[in-house]
Amino acid sequence: MSHVLVLYYSHHGSTKNLAYKIAQGVEMAGASALLRTVPTVSDNVQQKQAAVPQSGDPYVSLQELKDCIGLALGSPTRFGNMSAAMKYFLDGTVNEWISGSLVGKPACVFTSTSSMHGGQESTLLSMMLPLLHHGMLLTGLPYSQAELHDTQTGGTPYGVSHLAGSNGNTNLSTHESTLSIAQGKRLAEIALKLLPASGN
Repeated sequence: MSHVLVLYYSHHGSTKNLAYKIAQGVEMAGASALLRTVPTVSDNVQQKQAAVPQSGDPYVSLQELKDCIGLALGSPTRFGNMSAAMKYFLDGTVNEWISGSLVGKPACVFTSTSSMHGGQESTLLSMMLPLLHHGMLLTGLPYSQAELHDTQTGGTPYGVSHLAGSNGNTNLSTHESTLSIAQGKRLAEIALKLLPASGN
């Protein structure tokens, strides 16, 4: 079965927790979720990243990106922007852009921050930009999702978010978990509806 790619970078685990809830929603919608991450970026040019992570989810391949029927893209906030690791990966997708392999496929974004106003929405918007250049169809969270009205932690119409706290180890709130599952489910439902028309 074709997969919905849930691609994330996570330093302390908060963004990873969102990714797993989104993947749960994808599976609930009847699609297959493929969880992948990206390597860290170092300013030490002598340091070579291992080809396979020591633990956790595997690093994504460009073929897995090309073959996905939908994409959920997640990163922690770095000064109101996506992480360098995620930006570095996306900067390497020029061939996929040239070939148009992602055109017409649905995508969503998600993030976590240490503080309530630490740049959640600007980070989500920053991740949308390369996806628009790839011709992807962006899906957010509509306000028909009741938890968006009530959340006191994370959650935006641009995509699900998490308030991780200053030490980065705050558990997902009930609203954040519910919104994450809903976002994954919505993405997968749209991807499955578009699948016959895309010829995949």
